[in-house]
Amino acid sequence: MAQKENDRRVARSKAALKEALLSLMERKSFSAISITEIVETANYNRGTFYSHFENKDALLAEVISELIDELIASFREPYEHVEIFRVDELGAQSVTIFEHIFARREVYSTLFRGDTLPIIKEKMFSAIRRISAEDLVYPEADTTINPELRMVYSLHALMGLVFHWIEGGFAYTPAYMQDQLVQLIHWRPTAAKTVRRGEAERKGKGK
Repeated sequence: MAQKENDRRVARSKAALKEALLSLMERKSFSAISITEIVETANYNRGTFYSHFENKDALLAEVISELIDELIASFREPYEHVEIFRVDELGAQSVTIFEHIFARREVYSTLFRGDTLPIIKEKMFSAIRRISAEDLVYPEADTTINPELRMVYSLHALMGLVFHWIEGGFAYTPAYMQDQLVQLIHWRPTAAKTVRRGEAERKGKGK
């Protein structure tokens, strides 16, 4: 019983420290935040902080790690319970990565500001790339495309869409983003109309 109570106390104090850090990051950069500010905002002391974290970088790392675990779970959702993942039959309702991000949009928005932007982007991309490589095996006999280049192309497309959505302030609903992603996956244009430079310039002057 005492152990359970201690576990709950640890969970409460760590959660409070994480919330304090994110609250401070809404107003200032991570590099400008001190441990003193974190513990004062969380209403704890430095001893409590150091009993859980070596430094503020370790605190940030745990915040991001928990977020990445949820991101991975949402990415795996469409294929987690099937032996063969039919990408050509993927439905918008099966894609939950946007729902996860939107549910945690306050945290993502905070991390996408200031000096933590490169960190969170790298962590997100690396995690999805690792899971894709570990979980999904494609039949190489069906194509002459280099597997490594195919993965890089696909992941940059997906994560580019995700990053654009977050940085744009979630201008579209998760359902809309899910539908658009599925359409993009199946989109195979065979031609595009070209606009000559002179015509484009005339159109611009006519506005």
